[in-house]
Amino acid sequence: MASQEIETLAGALARLPGLGPRSARRAVLWLIKRRESALPQLLAALAGVQDRLVECGTCGNVDTTDPCSICADQRRDARALCVVEDVADLWALDRARLFAGRYHVLGGRLSALEGVRPEDLTIGLLIARVAAGGIDEVVLAMNATLEGQTTAHYIAERLEGYPVRITQLAHGLPVGGELDYLDEGTLAQALRARRPVG
Repeated sequence: MASQEIETLAGALARLPGLGPRSARRAVLWLIKRRESALPQLLAALAGVQDRLVECGTCGNVDTTDPCSICADQRRDARALCVVEDVADLWALDRARLFAGRYHVLGGRLSALEGVRPEDLTIGLLIARVAAGGIDEVVLAMNATLEGQTTAHYIAERLEGYPVRITQLAHGLPVGGELDYLDEGTLAQALRARRPVG
């Protein structure tokens, strides 16, 4: 048995996505073996993020500045807006470097079973961004789940009266799949083959 402090650290790591109790223990052992080099770097990185982390008031991304580095980047096409469910989806799409526009994070997806309503998401802020003008295309990059497609359909209906082209990622994304778990080739194909909604 390890000390209570080590067990507490393993328990904290086990709550991270993708890490179970065994993987967390292996990570703790790795950190203990490299406590002179790896542990101080990890602690400094965590402390730096904790102190500086903010949510972008424009798009909902998580960064260390507000507006985030994506919204502040003047090289990005402000006329194209990609709507995603979560920050992980934004990061997955941006990591592929296939979309040169800006983003909008909804903070989830509509779900009657989970009680998530339109007012629980940032759909109102999205409509306000489009209503302010300057946006020519809204790309609905929802996950290929029933809730994701319901959310995309709802947003498309809300944007019908605005002079914007509404597109969504091409089908072919795996049903039930989430953007954060897709490879860059699949994401590239989905972005290239986007089509109008409706």
